[in-house]
Order: sequence, then structure tokens, then C-alpha cells
Amino acid sequence: MRLTESGGGSVQAGGSLRLSCTASEPTFRNASMGWFRHVLGKEREHVASISLNGDLTHVVDSVKGRFTISRDNGRNTLYLQMNRLKPEDTAVYYCNQVPPFTLVTKQPPWPLLPSWGQGTQVTVSS
Repeated sequence: MRLTESGGGSVQAGGSLRLSCTASEPTFRNASMGWFRHVLGKEREHVASISLNGDLTHVVDSVKGRFTISRDNGRNTLYLQMNRLKPEDTAVYYCNQVPPFTLVTKQPPWPLLPSWGQGTQVTVSS
């Protein structure tokens, strides 16, 4: 399954962006998915996850109340709505498949697909 991220950009603090992740195959509908972000010099970190049918979601504390993850299985697309953006949200954002049980245990998920898309850059200025 190939994933393509889009929707990033440059915004001022307090602004909003909606990221999209489009999958190349309909197997997307059978996959729990997650958003990750990476800042150069730091480890890639998990941001949010969603179950295959969207009934379970999880976001990390640093974005809780500001970011919302959703999906449209008919369009093979994953979304991340980001509101009240902060400079510390600046990163390259990626999507990947995640283990479904991590949505129940709330433990940090790991990516299941061996390769990543090109990501989408989000830059938030103060």
C-alpha cells in the first residue's frame, strides 16, 4: 500500500490546516492508521491513530483538543484536522498503518509499513 500525504503549508500560530493521506489500494479500509511527525534531529513521534472503521481514535496529549483524526474509507483517505497550531507543531507529517490493538491499550503505536511517503511539511510561525 502506497501512501501520499498532502495539505501542509506555512501558517501563523493559531491557524489551521487539514492534512490528507491517500492510499493507493482499497486495503486501506482494513487498516488502522496513524499520523506521525518528524523534526530533523529528533525521533519521529506518533500524533494520532484511528481504527479501521473510525470508531476508535487516539491523539497524544500535546495535541489533544486541537487535532482531530478522521478517515473516509470510500475515498481511501485519512485526515488530520489541525487547529490552534503552535510553533512546536512544526514538522514533516507522515501517515502509516499501525497495530489496531494500540488504539485499545493507548500505547504508542509503531509503523507497520516498511516505507514512508514523502510527507508534508507543516511550518507554524509565532
